[in-house]
Amino acid sequence: MTDIVYTNFSRGFVIEYVKSGETPCSSWLLLPAENLWPEWLRGTLYLLAMVYFFIGIAIGSDVFMCSIEVITSKKRTVVKWDEEKGERVEREVLVWNETVANLTLMALGSSAPEILLSVGETLQRLDGDGTEDALGTFTIIGSAAFNLLIITAICIVSVPSSEAKKIREFGVFLITAAWSMWAYVWMLVVLRWITPGEITMWEAWVTLGYMPLLVFSAYAQDSGWWCHRLCRRSPSTVGVDVQEGSQANVRIVNGGARPRASVFHGPSKELATLEAEKQYASSSNLKNIQEEKSNDMYLRDLESGTHLGRPKVIAPVEEKQSFARARNSVNLARFRHAAVRSMLGGKKKSLPPLNQKSTGPPRMAALVDKVRAMQNANADLPPANDDLCGKFTFASPSYSVFESAGTLDIDVLFHRRKPSKSKLRVSDVQNGNLDLVDDGGEEDLITGVVTVDFETRDGSAKRDTEYKFTQGKLVFKDTEWKKSISIPIVNDNQYESDMDFYVILKNATGDSGLGDPSVCRVTIIDDDEPGEFSFEDASYHADLTKGCLVAKVVRSKGSDGIVTIQYTTIDGSGKGSDSIEDFDYKSTSGTLCFKHGEMSQQIVVDINKNSSKKLKNFVITLRNPSLGAKIGDHSACVATIGGDFVQDRIANILEDDEEEDETYGDQFRNAMTVGGDKDEDGNDIPPSNLDYVLHFLTFLWKIVFAFIPPKKTLSGYPAFVLSLAFIAGCTAVVEQLGHLLGCVVGLKTSVSGITIVALGTSLPDTFASRTAAVQDQYADASIGNITGSNSVNVFLGLGLPWVINVMYKYFKNKKLYVATNNLDLSVTVFTSAGAVCIILLILRRKIVGGELGGPRVFKWFCAVFLVFLWISYVIICSLRAYSIF
Repeated sequence: MTDIVYTNFSRGFVIEYVKSGETPCSSWLLLPAENLWPEWLRGTLYLLAMVYFFIGIAIGSDVFMCSIEVITSKKRTVVKWDEEKGERVEREVLVWNETVANLTLMALGSSAPEILLSVGETLQRLDGDGTEDALGTFTIIGSAAFNLLIITAICIVSVPSSEAKKIREFGVFLITAAWSMWAYVWMLVVLRWITPGEITMWEAWVTLGYMPLLVFSAYAQDSGWWCHRLCRRSPSTVGVDVQEGSQANVRIVNGGARPRASVFHGPSKELATLEAEKQYASSSNLKNIQEEKSNDMYLRDLESGTHLGRPKVIAPVEEKQSFARARNSVNLARFRHAAVRSMLGGKKKSLPPLNQKSTGPPRMAALVDKVRAMQNANADLPPANDDLCGKFTFASPSYSVFESAGTLDIDVLFHRRKPSKSKLRVSDVQNGNLDLVDDGGEEDLITGVVTVDFETRDGSAKRDTEYKFTQGKLVFKDTEWKKSISIPIVNDNQYESDMDFYVILKNATGDSGLGDPSVCRVTIIDDDEPGEFSFEDASYHADLTKGCLVAKVVRSKGSDGIVTIQYTTIDGSGKGSDSIEDFDYKSTSGTLCFKHGEMSQQIVVDINKNSSKKLKNFVITLRNPSLGAKIGDHSACVATIGGDFVQDRIANILEDDEEEDETYGDQFRNAMTVGGDKDEDGNDIPPSNLDYVLHFLTFLWKIVFAFIPPKKTLSGYPAFVLSLAFIAGCTAVVEQLGHLLGCVVGLKTSVSGITIVALGTSLPDTFASRTAAVQDQYADASIGNITGSNSVNVFLGLGLPWVINVMYKYFKNKKLYVATNNLDLSVTVFTSAGAVCIILLILRRKIVGGELGGPRVFKWFCAVFLVFLWISYVIICSLRAYSIF
């Protein structure tokens, strides 16, 4: 049985005979009576047209991505306060955060065809009943499957077997991977369980609302979730071990730029001044720690046994005598602030003021304050000790001082007071009150004038080169018990190892003697910065006319003292010898000597002027810097001989990378020009026959997209909008061609979407990902963005059409129905295969050290397995579409 279908036109009509129950192919693309053409001809033409429009979409997407790059590369100037310089500085920062740009504009650029196809199809079917499969929906799912399985497989085998490449931003990858899996699980939840076959208003808006949540979570991960970033901003991580008395053992973990050398067990050089601060302080009295330090504080720790054996650094009040520079070039005030805050445990709760009236019994804090006040009342003299009574001692057995401090002050103590029988006890405990009672006692003071001599002695530090020889006599009157010795420190601007010298007490007179310690050790900490040495450029080109090559070595991060560093040449394709004849260059080695403050020197290598013009090279390396100096990032450079001024051409290439602003005329000239290629030496190669064929095929699209405003016009926004409109027009045509192809050859819409259309929209990303896998250092650019793009496809590619359709039907008092017969199985199979793929990538990261590459057999096994998953996905979905199971 056949049915007759009439199609009326303004000048006639067309009669078609179709099988009973079927409808003829319909589309706004059809020519009059086109359905009467042979089906094989129509199928071939539709397929070729789809390929041609895929080429146009690829070119349009390239223009679209270029406009996005211009938009996201914009910078703004911010003014910030530089604590180290003590001034406001202007800095340029990107307007767009990199992660936000990748998940919004960049993802939109790579996923624009799929998203616009879905949106365009929805706009054309607003009045439909929703019982037919949507090509856009299956294209999104099929594209996600192709990207995650096939592109990943290609990238895995593209990396050489000798290396493995990993995703650098692995945390962001895991976040987007979780979101991509949830996106398709959410589709199942909506279509199968919450409202089967129907999309409600809240479901549509929630789907679209996942997009900003995805961006926010990825941005939070990139920002370290802010609280983590706050911890990273502190100059060092400081741990404090509270021991007996008031001694604080400060340890810097991974401070500054040296991960291992900055771990100190005991007081560090930069934070040694904190050992002078023996009191605990609440946040209310933190700023007054230095003013409240009493003179006997050091003696209390000394005689209680908690301070012996620990070096002590005295920071003089004058700025000239302070520690001028820390070893890691970090401001000392920042270390102090971090250490003190860490000692307080980060607590912001402060003790109540001492003068605050309380209606109940006094708290323990008030009791401690009262003990301290009673002790301070008797603190005019040092605490008594049987062994030290009537003896001279140093306040500490060891001191440390920076070489640039200028002077060091050392305290000498005379212990006049004998042990006291005074006792403090707590009374009236039974009544719930806490009070202190001093039972009194007797104390005996040693009176009279006493003297003691002092003198410095050499250790590894020598007099007049590291410090000034100092000797003299200290006279203590009746009421005096502490005096200071001032020792000049010599700053020679030459980096050296830390050195020691000693100060001794001798010849005590009067009713006195020498106690322990009567000898103290002083460590001079060298804080000179000899600098870091590296080549100014990574490569240099020989001047054959002069017969030499000049490489410049620069000194950075300090210029103190006289420093030497050795250099030598190593053969590459160019061969060197002691004699320049019959060789490309003269082998050279030697030592550069940098004077104090000298910032650069040159290495000159003799080159054979008669060397072949063929490109040759050799390497110059730096090694064995003198004590304290370091070798920077460019520890070696490549020296190039010949090659027809390769360096000049490289400079031209770099200039070409900085593209000048194009005009409309430039765009049309480029569109009409057949592009060639360049050889290894940078010479132009005439266009091949394939270049002419490709130019002919793409000529129309080049001319069409040349009408789009240049990408840098008005910051790229006109190009962004118009290229998006052009892509939308092309995808609208592809959507119609997809339906017509299915109608002619009997290809179901769901099968067409996950195969032909998905492959056509994903091919540009396939080539780009493979190139990135081969050339990029990490795997982020090749596969790291796939999961983010798949998430965007669902949240925008489905969420936006659902919102448009459900709102339209809401005002029409209708409901939005979606065909789920093929959709639910397609989503289920892809979700399962996608989860297996992500697990495989994580396992590869653990096993071979990276998601891409690795041992030859293993990487090919992984790639074949992923291709097998994709083929299985296509077969299963196709069998369901044709009701085979």
